[in-house]
Amino acid sequence: MASKFRRGALAYTPNGRSYVVDEVDDGVVYCSTTGGAETEFSEASLLTEAEWNARSDNKRDLIYARLKQSRLYAAPAAKVDRAGAEQILAKIDRLTPGLLDYVAFSIATKILGEAGDTASAPSLSIVKCRDVFEAAKPELRVALLASVLGTPPDVLVGAGRLGDNLMRAIIEKGMASQTTAFENFCDRRRD
Repeated sequence: MASKFRRGALAYTPNGRSYVVDEVDDGVVYCSTTGGAETEFSEASLLTEAEWNARSDNKRDLIYARLKQSRLYAAPAAKVDRAGAEQILAKIDRLTPGLLDYVAFSIATKILGEAGDTASAPSLSIVKCRDVFEAAKPELRVALLASVLGTPPDVLVGAGRLGDNLMRAIIEKGMASQTTAFENFCDRRRD
């Protein structure tokens, strides 16, 4: 019977350790680590790279479902005018491109940290975090934005009606301690 593993391919254990396949013989896969240590496994106990990636994708999809159900996204929306909330979100997106992506990603990272899953944070998709963010009511999105900027939601919405320069000043003040993190975030690939 032909093996699903070939020499030089990666094989994964159920807990995610990867090994390089050296040889396959009669249902036994002989492997080595990058450090040179040799070991063997039954073929049935290992996953191919494609199987491992499919399994990881399912785990990542569960992360976004958990984000939607977190207390931050389940919290009651701020008591602000819906039209004003929509207006301020559009204005912020126009004045500081990427800021709402940053807020969505920061909130997702915070949720994972509170759940004790900080290891998953670097692999979060910015696009999927933003999708979770956009699925929330505008009032809740403004509250989350306000929490990142350190400004009460009603003040943020009120300032949005006054003009672009005031809004830029509020963004600049709120992001002052996060400037480097935001710049690094803007350099990330949008996947």
